[in-house]
Amino acid sequence: MQMLQYSYRGLDLLVRLNWDRLLFTGALMMSLILGAWLATM
Repeated sequence: MQMLQYSYRGLDLLVRLNWDRLLFTGALMMSLILGAWLATM
């Protein structure tokens, strides 16, 4: 149980450190999808 708790803390720290990178990647992907959708209209 303690090992699970430590691994969850490590995962939480990893997500907090890379949150801006994930957000930037998501925004970039959404803009590419939106651009492709607008180009097909």
